[in-house]
Amino acid sequence: MDLNIINKTAIGPALALLPANMDSVAARVMLLAIGLQESRFLHRRQIGGPARGFWQFERGGGVRGVLTHPASRDRARHVCDLRQVEAAAASVYNALETDDVLAAAFARLLLWTDSARLPAAGDVQGAWNLYTRTWRPGKPHPRTWPALYAEAAASAGGGYVGAA
Repeated sequence: MDLNIINKTAIGPALALLPANMDSVAARVMLLAIGLQESRFLHRRQIGGPARGFWQFERGGGVRGVLTHPASRDRARHVCDLRQVEAAAASVYNALETDDVLAAAFARLLLWTDSARLPAAGDVQGAWNLYTRTWRPGKPHPRTWPALYAEAAASAGGGYVGAA
């Protein structure tokens, strides 16, 4: 999948639904890198698993977490209203498979629940640490992260070109 298309059709519109301070190069790099790591932007339904959307949210921890966390719940409900999705874990979970804007907004809101600042574009290790803290992947793949992160940073305009 072309990351410019993801940025234009999912991430950009999702960030437009959220407060302006939630949109930055660092945020876009994280969203692209996590989407690449989780689904390569190819699979909206986890292969052999329960997760949904390009950012691979599960109903319990991910979706329910964003809907109930004090830092994200009001914004999550607002996004659900705008996307005409009931602000309930089951409804959001089901919608994530077909609504890329909703999925990107929930991904950004999940990052927002972390108390640390977003790592600067180019901070591969900081980005990995944030990803593993917030997504808590069952089977993390740290070897793929640097190259995927570099691809995301290049596409998001982060200027970072390290990797491989």
